[in-house]
Amino acid sequence: MSGRVLVLRHHDEDHAGLIGEAFAARGYALDVVMMNESTPTPSVDGYDALLILGSSSAVYDHEVEKAWFGRELGVIAEAVDRAVPVLGICFGAQALCLFHGGQVTPSSEPEIGWYSIDTQPGVDLEAGPWFEFHFDRMELPDVATLWATTPRAVQAFSVGRNLGVQFHPEIDDGQLRDWLESAAESARDFGHDIDELLERTAREVPAARRRAERLVDLFLGHAGLASDETDHAPSLH
Repeated sequence: MSGRVLVLRHHDEDHAGLIGEAFAARGYALDVVMMNESTPTPSVDGYDALLILGSSSAVYDHEVEKAWFGRELGVIAEAVDRAVPVLGICFGAQALCLFHGGQVTPSSEPEIGWYSIDTQPGVDLEAGPWFEFHFDRMELPDVATLWATTPRAVQAFSVGRNLGVQFHPEIDDGQLRDWLESAAESARDFGHDIDELLERTAREVPAARRRAERLVDLFLGHAGLASDETDHAPSLH
């Protein structure tokens, strides 16, 4: 299997991380591009999948929409038109939700740290723990199929061949350390000891890497991109 994945990131410190490793191990070349007010709008032409990473911005911020997020919704529209499946992570999942007619609003119960999720019957998505760092919640459109939740938020869903996950399967301790250079106060306000959170994340990396690999396999199988050599368990469509 070989192919190309277009990766949209929104900050210099963001990387495809463990998810990128999993795609690369399955023969995919990743083109990582910045999406913000200063960058041109990329095209999914010639790509097999679109991966959208997280952002500190909110999808319901109208100033952000005018500055660049409106163009990102256009990239999703192009992906839909060209039948290029989308994997959205956190902000990327919320963008998918909004694009397909759902709603995203501030949450009264944000999640920061490692959480287990509850999967729906028939969905072969691991319970985790998965890393969370979000302050919003999604209300899914009717066209979406719910895959997983926590008591506080929708955690995974599909729309057609697209998959959105609220959690961060790409995270390792190195990337979290980069994030916390600008977001440590949010984690502290949430009650976390920063050193303990980083130590926990470092311990989770080997298992998180395996979960990321399984998630990529699940996405590829759901999107119809799985190779014959890879064993993919069934998922909801």
